[in-house]
Amino acid sequence: MAILWRTSALAQRHAEIGGELEDWNGMGTAWFYDHTPERAKADYEAIRTSAGLMDVSGLKKVHVVGADAAYVIDRVTTRNVEKIAPGRSTYASMLNSEGKFVDDCIIYHIALNSWLVVHGTGTGMEQLTTVAAGKNCAVIFDDDMHDMSLQGPKSVDILAKEIPAIRDLAYFGLMQTRLYGRDVMISRTGYTGERGYEIFCRSKDAVHIWDNVLESGGDDVRPTQFSTLDMLRIESYLLFYPGDNSETFPFENETCGDTLWELGLDFTVSPGKEGFIGAENHYASKGKERFKIFGVKLSGDAMDQMEMYARVKQGDTDVGVITYGLSSELNGYSVAIARLDPSVAVAGTALTVVQPDGTELSATAEEMPFYDQDKSIRTAKG
Repeated sequence: MAILWRTSALAQRHAEIGGELEDWNGMGTAWFYDHTPERAKADYEAIRTSAGLMDVSGLKKVHVVGADAAYVIDRVTTRNVEKIAPGRSTYASMLNSEGKFVDDCIIYHIALNSWLVVHGTGTGMEQLTTVAAGKNCAVIFDDDMHDMSLQGPKSVDILAKEIPAIRDLAYFGLMQTRLYGRDVMISRTGYTGERGYEIFCRSKDAVHIWDNVLESGGDDVRPTQFSTLDMLRIESYLLFYPGDNSETFPFENETCGDTLWELGLDFTVSPGKEGFIGAENHYASKGKERFKIFGVKLSGDAMDQMEMYARVKQGDTDVGVITYGLSSELNGYSVAIARLDPSVAVAGTALTVVQPDGTELSATAEEMPFYDQDKSIRTAKG
């Protein structure tokens, strides 16, 4: 049984609507409000067409402060932090000394010598702490800070009732403000591929803000279960550690670890950047991909959902595995993230997906994302 060592201030609210809190990253998290397909479909479609409010406080929030804070983050992550202005944030990767992916994060530049690094279940905090040792820098894990994700096309309208300037907040921008009379930081970020916002607040204010967002949004917003993220992220090419990684799909006789070239996350390395942990091995691994993260789409109007661990074949040759699949009536397709042999990770390649029960489905390899391919939805202003 998992030991929950972190406490969500929203636990009671989740329980009131049927949430059974399960461990994620040490915190009880509302993976499901109920386990029916109808609930999953409704939550998914709410975020794609109106708005959904989700508790993502299980993310680890780490303050990095002091004169050497920028140096520490620059050493640990793949981004050139000198390019991140106060009031801005960016998505970054963290590697081990072998140049293999161990975590991803969003780096928020709060103010001079003040940063916030938000990451998931990897070893990001440990790396920051190690590098900060002996530096003029403090690394502070903040579990009082809670994080609610308000996502969907109507999310901006809900927040604009209280904060008109939210309409002008750029993608990956952030603001320090007041919401329903409480101090918050709001960032134009999320994990859905949709226009959305993350609301960071003190734990004592979390219930007040949660209730007021739902009351203000009325029929345009609904509380959404954490598992909805899997449906949204699949079609938006947002990876989940360790679900899409070799920790879940290991190579025989190899230690766990994937390169950014294999995961398609090489874009998270700032051009020409050197000196970050694993940098030399990262660059040396280019062109040596054992697999490529790539999209798979069922042919025609087939709507069977490709299941985790389903094998992917080209003729009689096994060429990969499905990590997560989504069947979307709203968008009229069945798609999946897959780990494919580089030789077939080419758009239009004919494939066969063999489900765990032996069912064979015709499919093609496809570029991702499947949804909002030009990112015009998630970056829209006004």
